[in-house]
Amino acid sequence: MRIISTLVIVFFIVLQSCKTKNNDVVVVPDDWPTDSIRILKNNLNFPWEILWGKDDFIWMTERGGKISKINPKTKEVVFSTSLPDAVSNGEGGLLGLVQHPDFLTNGFFYAVYNYNNGGNYLEKLVQFKFINNNLQTVATIIDNIPASSIHNGSRLWITTEAAPKLFMTTGDASVANNALRTSSLSGKVLRFNLDGSIPADNPISGSPIWSLGHRNPQGLVMANGIMYASEHGPNVEDEVNIIEKNRNYGWPTVTGPCNDPAEITFCAANNVKEPIWSSGNVTFAYCGMDYYNNDRIAAWKNCLLLTSLKDANLRVLKLSTDGLSVVSEQQLFKNKFGRIRDICVSPAGRVYLCTGNGGNADVLVEISQP
Repeated sequence: MRIISTLVIVFFIVLQSCKTKNNDVVVVPDDWPTDSIRILKNNLNFPWEILWGKDDFIWMTERGGKISKINPKTKEVVFSTSLPDAVSNGEGGLLGLVQHPDFLTNGFFYAVYNYNNGGNYLEKLVQFKFINNNLQTVATIIDNIPASSIHNGSRLWITTEAAPKLFMTTGDASVANNALRTSSLSGKVLRFNLDGSIPADNPISGSPIWSLGHRNPQGLVMANGIMYASEHGPNVEDEVNIIEKNRNYGWPTVTGPCNDPAEITFCAANNVKEPIWSSGNVTFAYCGMDYYNNDRIAAWKNCLLLTSLKDANLRVLKLSTDGLSVVSEQQLFKNKFGRIRDICVSPAGRVYLCTGNGGNADVLVEISQP
């Protein structure tokens, strides 16, 4: 009884120490490292996707074909493998990755990569299974998508609706006019059921095309029911678009807003949706994108975070309350890390960046304070 009484007293003292004078429980800090900026990995070679996994690990692709799973607290690489048929040519290679909503129970995830077939450089979307620390190929969702040394897309996103859908962006693969042709899968946002079948409510029966007229969309995120995509401009007008069913985004006839006579005429006749933000008469090569809405960095709440290759910075776009427009913007970390390729956000509000400098000089960075 004396031991039990002592334990009760100790518990009471600890409980009281975790309360304020107003009896509000104080949030006990976690045991994460306290550095505001922390390098998790270096000596990487063109990382392309970083994803905060449902298992609370960071999943990363590198263009040469490597998939890695990294413990963000300890920096340890706990799994790594290479896809034998992934081929990196110029900007191509292993690109986007996303996990199935039930990844923790079924181990399914999807990846996009370029490959060779009969002398043709192509792109495909493949479903994998991660089980017993091994990778198994489950099915090819779609293949034979045109690819090139430039403009391959490709980001992936899975919605959280009752019947989730898989979205994939594709670039124009250096043939600009294909972006407006429904006979080509280049320059599109594609939409699939998770088993790879075509949803019955897609705009074109039997086709995965959801929207068209894209040049090279390399960022994709959904927040508050709105899907946002970032897109490289040619030498003007990087864009952030809201992706909607059966809409035309104008490329190559339109760059940025519909603001000259020919563009205005084309936009009116072709159901073109204008971007909610564009870079104007310059390009910064904005690519990876995520949505931030955490108290850890309060200034970034309700913001889109975009990574820049050419301008080597992170651009913070504050959204309106309804999410339909950009009300302010800020640029951070100019030239601090070099070319920044992608970004992801943890549930605790920590932000992770990967660079795209090449030459085994790339890094994976954690930011817990701006």
